[in-house]
Amino acid sequence: MTATATALTADDVHFDPNVPGNPAYHFTILPPGSPAQAGWTQRAGLVPDARPATQCVHAGVQPDPAYGAVMPPIYQSSTFAFRDVCTNAGFDYTRSGNPTRAALEDALTILEGGGGATCTSTGMSAILVALNLLPGASHVLCTVDCYGGTFRLLEHARVAYGLEVTYLDLADLDAVARAFRPNTRMVWIESPSNPLLRLTDIAAIATLARARGALTVVDNTFLSPLLQRPLDLGADLVVHSTTKYLNGHSDVVGGAVVAARGQVALAQRIASVNNLLGTSQAPHDCFLVLRGLKTLQVRMRAHEAGAQVVAACLAAHPAIRAVYYPGLASHPQHALARRQQRGFGAMLSFELVDGTRARVEHVLKTLRWFTLAESLGGVESLVAHPASMTHASMTPEARARAGITDSLIRLSIGIEEPDDLIADLARALGSLPPA
Repeated sequence: MTATATALTADDVHFDPNVPGNPAYHFTILPPGSPAQAGWTQRAGLVPDARPATQCVHAGVQPDPAYGAVMPPIYQSSTFAFRDVCTNAGFDYTRSGNPTRAALEDALTILEGGGGATCTSTGMSAILVALNLLPGASHVLCTVDCYGGTFRLLEHARVAYGLEVTYLDLADLDAVARAFRPNTRMVWIESPSNPLLRLTDIAAIATLARARGALTVVDNTFLSPLLQRPLDLGADLVVHSTTKYLNGHSDVVGGAVVAARGQVALAQRIASVNNLLGTSQAPHDCFLVLRGLKTLQVRMRAHEAGAQVVAACLAAHPAIRAVYYPGLASHPQHALARRQQRGFGAMLSFELVDGTRARVEHVLKTLRWFTLAESLGGVESLVAHPASMTHASMTPEARARAGITDSLIRLSIGIEEPDDLIADLARALGSLPPA
């Protein structure tokens, strides 16, 4: 049977009334920049009882006033026009402020329950902004097994600018109380810490610090605001490497500092310091992090579910000496994790029985689904050797004080099928060379 083509007539053509130029088109085109006439709904803010998943999708996002774009546009402009000598539309120069960055800052403020945020070019520049709040000759208390980059920056400030730093186990509240000096101005917390997943009682430390006139800063990168909100526990500032879980796709670097609700002056200071240091995040990078936030809730659920299963399997494996994961009931601070966190996260570390260099390298090189790389928080699983990678900037003595051994291996659990990750680890551990 042969099909016969029939020419269409004008009566057969459907005109879409929503397309300009068609006879039935009846919509009014407003000029760009006319939000008062446009009538797009502008949400004043998310109500406090919005669920986390709802906040992740809607935080910081409003219909764009120029054209009604649902997603914030990338304002890839270095400068903004003034209407007259003293009037602009809220932005003048992208280092000082940018609409795309402002949307991300609003989102992070909402998710952390804060009073204002500033977004930086990297996680390290976020740490730099926080440390630049300190007056000269200040003293800082810091988690003993902090991230290697944090240690490197603190040591640089100690040598170059006279910053005094004491590294200690912040879980020992008596030792922390004794460590305060008249010039102590900041307590730097990682909870869980990197890489040993030690926890700090944030509320207790914040109480000690506030009574002595010191700021409490919490690096919340490992958990994200979905699983822990340090500002609700009394912290003054939260720091993030947005490169990690907040973005979640290993395709951008960035950082953020969030000030507590009600601390207007502190929120203004972090924004001012970010501007004067020139460490502000670029608009396109902010756009990527905003995109990542939309799926933060579903990603974190998958990350944590996989980590729970992997940690339990490793803890039962005869080749493993120790597993560091607060989600295990055997973790010495499991009760604290249940009290101050909304979940246990997806970072864990472990040590091998007879963890010789050859056996450690065998695991690192044999794994199939874990990429040997620094960083964390992406959808793909990563494996790292802290002593030679993330914490290589620490002296051997500093690593020994922190408990970071050469046999320690750190995992960032992605969102792959957990059974595949377990089989991969079992294969690597089952073929270990003799000790």
